[in-house]
Amino acid sequence: MNELAAITDEQRAKLLGTRRRVVESIGKNMDLYGITLSIGHLYGNMYFNQEPATLDEMGETMGMSKTSMSTGMRTLHDLKMINKVWGKGSRKDLYEVEPDWHQNFADFFSIKWRKAVEQNMNVMQRSLKDIGAMMGQYEDDEAFMKLLLNDKGKIEEALSYYRWLDRLIDSFESGEIYNFIPKEQ
Repeated sequence: MNELAAITDEQRAKLLGTRRRVVESIGKNMDLYGITLSIGHLYGNMYFNQEPATLDEMGETMGMSKTSMSTGMRTLHDLKMINKVWGKGSRKDLYEVEPDWHQNFADFFSIKWRKAVEQNMNVMQRSLKDIGAMMGQYEDDEAFMKLLLNDKGKIEEALSYYRWLDRLIDSFESGEIYNFIPKEQ
């Protein structure tokens, strides 16, 4: 953290104290969304970096092993919260934080929701297929048909929700959501 070299010890202590509170808050917030506290702290620390950092630099800052640091950086990169960048004269990978929190939110939830939507819709479709087969097999059993029709209706309602959620995800990915809920300037 070269940017801290030009300030006094008192200024450094005060600045790092305020940053530490923000980093803690970011870590706790990300923990609510299923990201480990340490990865949340990693993102928080990177957020305050003035320049891209290497795994080694962040490992030193965080006091984490190279393996843990690599795993954390990969997680943040997969979630599109950090970017790998090129640095002149550096053979090591450099990373910088994606500073647009709106985009971070949209990317994070799009990735998570899209996966859940696809998995759940596949399960629902298979179940509807099975219900259709049972309806053909047991069409004369009025009590069973009533149960099958009820289940079919509930699954179709769930599919309707997942199609809506899929459109919501599309609006996050396209940025269209901001037409309805604009970003603050």
